[in-house]
Amino acid sequence: MEERFDALVRLIEVLRGEAGCPWDREQTKESLKSFLIEEAYEVIEAISQRSAERLKEEVGDLLFQLLFLCQICKEKGDFTLDDVLQGVKEKMMRRHPHVFGAEKLSSAREVWKKWESLKKEEGGGEASKSLLDNLSIELPALLKAYLISARVARVGFDWEEGVDILSKLEEELGEFKEACQRGISDKIEQEIGDILFVLVNIARHLGVNPEIALQRTNRKFIERFKYIEQKLQAEGKDIAETTLEEMEELWQEAKGI
Repeated sequence: MEERFDALVRLIEVLRGEAGCPWDREQTKESLKSFLIEEAYEVIEAISQRSAERLKEEVGDLLFQLLFLCQICKEKGDFTLDDVLQGVKEKMMRRHPHVFGAEKLSSAREVWKKWESLKKEEGGGEASKSLLDNLSIELPALLKAYLISARVARVGFDWEEGVDILSKLEEELGEFKEACQRGISDKIEQEIGDILFVLVNIARHLGVNPEIALQRTNRKFIERFKYIEQKLQAEGKDIAETTLEEMEELWQEAKGI
């Protein structure tokens, strides 16, 4: 495994070298951002599909992008891959004293509390440091809402019963209807945000990641709409001139497949 890992690192060095690939040589830390996000989502999709073969491929693609980023940072003098590997190894050992030390922790909650305590110590132990610090600004809003609510729930700031959240949803829907009646766009936007945040918490209480759930629904919608397009094309019809009723009928057909 070590030989194959080194060979992949060397391959990336060749791609970035003077005799390497012009496109690869042009890439920067900034240009890799979209590729990293795309590859991470493809890993998640492969997990959802329960395809080991697809997952193997997508993990490889993501690993390649991470190693590629390390090579760019090495060229810039920021850090090396060895620095990354050594740093993460030391951090994981430090944050698992119950595994690599003498400390005893008996539950996942105790492990989490110790983890957060160690993170605070590593950050200088600032008393004002928030649980909600270090959430990436690049996170999709739906996923970020999920992570925010999950973090505060760990310290007890959460609805005790699922029915309480449903009551909150009804309250937010009422405020949304009122905002729509008043026609205040800023208030409507705010209320839509509140509804989405409550829905995220409902999903969390049911053990569902809302980001993954919405991704799944997006894929389902795309598949069904493509079915409509294909059926209309086969009948020689222009979708722009098709009635809503005709498209709805085909949509119901797609749902039955």
